[in-house]
Amino acid sequence: METKIVKNFMDVEDLEVYKKLCQLHIQVCDLTHDWPREEKYELGSQIRRSSNSSPAQLAEKNDDRHIRNKIEGVNRSRGEAAETIHHLFIAQLKEYLSKQTYAEFRSRYKECIRMLNGLEKTLERKIPERERRWEVNEESGRYGLGSETVNEGWPVSME
Repeated sequence: METKIVKNFMDVEDLEVYKKLCQLHIQVCDLTHDWPREEKYELGSQIRRSSNSSPAQLAEKNDDRHIRNKIEGVNRSRGEAAETIHHLFIAQLKEYLSKQTYAEFRSRYKECIRMLNGLEKTLERKIPERERRWEVNEESGRYGLGSETVNEGWPVSME
């Protein structure tokens, strides 16, 4: 007879965003193998490190007992994902990647960033309301639906 173990916590491997970030890292590593030799220790190394650091930050803080520390891991993971997008953009500018390949990877990293935002809000809700850094009472939205025509960059001045 098989006994099913019920967990009171999630292993990092249970997180969809972690799995997606790990898969992206493997694919980013594959991309860099075709880049010029002089980039082996430059842009190639930087992008491999940042793409691996994003899921690693989640793994590092996942077993922490303090919610704020878990949130810090999510924030760092988001920053590493954004750094990876930057490195991909530079690779596209240097013509190591096509615009289409860059756009596909950027879209997938942006999806992970949205998932990390949701994870952060979920964790923030576990903190007593009076200790929260911001309001998390807004209605939940489904990420990834609809078009991505909204400018996600810095606000543009209307002057």
